[in-house]
Amino acid sequence: MTAEAVAGELKLPLYVIRLEGLITRFMGETAAKLRAVFDESRRRRGVYLFDEFDAVGARRAATNDVAEMRRVLNSFLQFMEEPTSVDSVLIGATNHPELLDRALLRRFDTILEFRPPTEDEIRKIVSVNLRPMRYPRLAWKKVVAAAGGLSQSEIVRAAEDAVKTAILDERDILRTEDVVRRLADRQVMRAAFAPNGD
Repeated sequence: MTAEAVAGELKLPLYVIRLEGLITRFMGETAAKLRAVFDESRRRRGVYLFDEFDAVGARRAATNDVAEMRRVLNSFLQFMEEPTSVDSVLIGATNHPELLDRALLRRFDTILEFRPPTEDEIRKIVSVNLRPMRYPRLAWKKVVAAAGGLSQSEIVRAAEDAVKTAILDERDILRTEDVVRRLADRQVMRAAFAPNGD
């Protein structure tokens, strides 16, 4: 969502590169694919999001493929250092920053950490994303409690889902239970996809 916002503000196209899709078992092929991405970023100005960026850092530590991933990491670092006149924006996103090599972190101008939103931030996120629906009597304590531990993105998606449900039900007013139910759905999804059931 941050990459989308950056691309929107800069009026540039957004390209999402999933590193796990670039990584192959054939020696040298991963670096060649990475080279193609960087070549494109030098030809076509845009915002390039390297999603699941920890695939580079996490795989370096793997005992079965350290040498190849080290070569990929070195290639990535070299590609980032090459001069360009196009000035594309490169963004790396990860949920596991502890897996990243420190050299990767030094190549980016800015490092942002997104923490779970505060109670006030939850209210703002929900309010903004319930538009154009009306929600005159929302029980904010219940909404905030239901959103506890969720990311900004998850709260946005829950609010959007609540709006869609109300529209499908042909209602123009949202109730507290509409929002709380969708937040609870996101909590269930988060628990289901948490590593080791955490």
